[in-house]
Amino acid sequence: MSEIVQEVYLGLGANLGDREKNIEQAVSYLEKHGTVMATSSFYETEPWGIIDQPLFLNMALHLRTRLAADKLLQCIFAIEKKLKRERVIINGPRTIDIDILIYGHAIIDRPGLQVPHPGMHKRTTVLLPLIEIASKVVHPVFRKTMAELLEEIR
Repeated sequence: MSEIVQEVYLGLGANLGDREKNIEQAVSYLEKHGTVMATSSFYETEPWGIIDQPLFLNMALHLRTRLAADKLLQCIFAIEKKLKRERVIINGPRTIDIDILIYGHAIIDRPGLQVPHPGMHKRTTVLLPLIEIASKVVHPVFRKTMAELLEEIR
C-alpha cells in the first residue's frame, strides 16, 4: 500500500444481466479499497468495437485510494471476477468492465496497464460521464481538461 492518497477516476460499464445492479455492486466492492468521492449518472451507450451486442450502461467514479496502480488493477480484476466477467472476446459483451482512466498524475505504459486509459480521449462513452464529476481534471499526457477533450471530438 502506498502512503500517498491518489485521486483516481474509473470508468464502469456493463451490457449483460442487470446492468445497473452489476455497476452498483462494483461500486460497493470498490468502496472497500478507498473512498468513493463522486459517481456520475448512468449513461446508456452504443457498444464500441463490436457493435452487434446489447447497449451498455456506463458511469464514472472518483476514488481516493492508497493502493498503488498495480494493486488497484488486481482488485479491479477480482471485482470483475466476482461479478462473473468472462474475458472471451475483446470488446465483447460483459457483466462488468472497470477501467482505470486517470491515476493521479501518473503516466504508466507497460504490458497490462496503461494509464491514462489509451482510448479515453476518443470516446464520448467515457468522457460524458467523466466530465460530470471531473470536467476540470487535466489529462496527464494531452494537458487538456476532460471538458476540452470532449469538445475536440464533438
